[in-house]
Amino acid sequence: MKTRVPLGVITRGSLIEGLEMKLDPSQSVEDVKAGKFVVIEGAKNEFFSMITDLRLDATNPDVLIHPPQDDNALLHEVLNGTSTYISVSLRPMLMLEKGQSLANDETRPVKTIPSHFSKVSEAEEGDVARVFGSESMGDRYFNIGTPLDMETPVCLDLARFAERSNGIFGKTGTGKSFLTRLVLSGLIKNEKAVNLIFDMHNEYGWKAVQESGAGKGGFVKGLKQIFREKVAIFSLDPKSTRARGVQPDHEVYITCDQVAVEDVIPLQEELRLNPTAAESAYLVYAIYKEKWLRTLLNLDGPDVESFAEEIGANAGSLVALHRKLKRIERFPFLVDRLSGPDAVDTMMDYIDRGIHIVLEFGQETSVLCYLLVANIIARRLHEKYIQKSEKYYATQDVKDQPRQLIITIEEAHKFLNPFTAKQTIFGTIAREMRKYFVSLLIVDQRPSGIDEEVLSQIGTKITALLNDEKDIQAVLTGVSNAAGLRSVLASLDSKQQALILGHAVPMPVVIKTREYGEQFYRDMGDLPPEERKKKTKKDLEDLFGEAGEVVEDVVAVGAGRPENVVPFRKR
Repeated sequence: MKTRVPLGVITRGSLIEGLEMKLDPSQSVEDVKAGKFVVIEGAKNEFFSMITDLRLDATNPDVLIHPPQDDNALLHEVLNGTSTYISVSLRPMLMLEKGQSLANDETRPVKTIPSHFSKVSEAEEGDVARVFGSESMGDRYFNIGTPLDMETPVCLDLARFAERSNGIFGKTGTGKSFLTRLVLSGLIKNEKAVNLIFDMHNEYGWKAVQESGAGKGGFVKGLKQIFREKVAIFSLDPKSTRARGVQPDHEVYITCDQVAVEDVIPLQEELRLNPTAAESAYLVYAIYKEKWLRTLLNLDGPDVESFAEEIGANAGSLVALHRKLKRIERFPFLVDRLSGPDAVDTMMDYIDRGIHIVLEFGQETSVLCYLLVANIIARRLHEKYIQKSEKYYATQDVKDQPRQLIITIEEAHKFLNPFTAKQTIFGTIAREMRKYFVSLLIVDQRPSGIDEEVLSQIGTKITALLNDEKDIQAVLTGVSNAAGLRSVLASLDSKQQALILGHAVPMPVVIKTREYGEQFYRDMGDLPPEERKKKTKKDLEDLFGEAGEVVEDVVAVGAGRPENVVPFRKR
């Protein structure tokens, strides 16, 4: 590539430990950053590499004993690149024959190294497209950002992303929700999977606070506002949802009979249950089946001990379980019987039609509520997916094949810590490797709290800044040559930077994430209000003729969105 900017030459290294480059004296060391994407030009191959470390070196230590004065620019210039120089550590991640591009689903691990004095250059636009693909190559590729100091898009391979469970990590305040919204937007736009998002803080539905504008009233659009009819909002707290100016597509209510013992096990930490609580719950279930929770909650305090004696349970354990489960009675969505359609059946209908679901929790933002609801709904959906998958495997008819479902959960370490991961539905889904067409997108600030077996099943990891060494080590579990990536991960900016590695990218890469704003909305197919209004008016008039204007008013009122409502025209 004639347009590549030369950076230096290879001076030493090994296949295991990586390579070392001597920086060209014409280049400023302050322009060379950890995580930068570079290309080493060998005789037969090109090695796509990442800068992992930089070091100041000198040919003779005596030079460093008497450094030149600040005002002696000539001596500075003479020493630079001769007696003093910069060594840059490189980690080759991918190897291609010269002129070749990376074919779909093809991996090219590095199995050799370039010779001494091989030229190292900055990657350019063509290199990025060769390695990561381009949106012009098909809908499997989605632009998620750009490499450091470049304006060329880095694309996720969404087809490979949807094949496994994935993770988005980063400490609090690094923009995990915005990263998640970017990825979900790509999956929705390119129709690579149907998403169910457990939206703990109401950030994915209609709108969310813009992090850079926190405290200044800045907002960004949510998935429903961008994709409209492709996304449905389900709400556990419809009063709160309407108070924010949004009409939910469905109100969610859960009966006590829909709560299984397996849904309560992950609540042990939040409810401070003792280890025998699960055994007591199973004893109640063995006799009363689906009515176990209702039976237990309907008991008065003094009656619990005699009830424990009656079923052969430990009285102290059952009394504690009864007292602590009473906390969930206050949840307004927990009812004795349903007055409308079952929420999970409705979700399944939406999923079958390819409509993505955001489940809002409104003001019910406690971790206890989030754990309980996510477990109940995910377990029941998984059961339905097992039935649909078994039917598909039996008939082998493509019409029976379930749509790929990706479930997004926040606070993932609460569901997937070493104790609960082996007993909850989310641990089961993570280990199944998409056998039943269900996978996870886990969002978490404490990856070290997640079970190692689950982390080893994560296909693609998108990681913003992490400071805790345990968290960094957890993210890099199972990654080859993790030492170099550790320094890169620790040097990320606190905003708009992330390290992507795993199944959906051919090699690890540090990106500046794509801007989530007006241009992004347009790229996703959304239009500004005035343009959308004109398009809606034209479409309706084409369909209904002169009556189109009246129909437009009715549609706007029915949508429940005040900004779209216009006065009825008189006829």
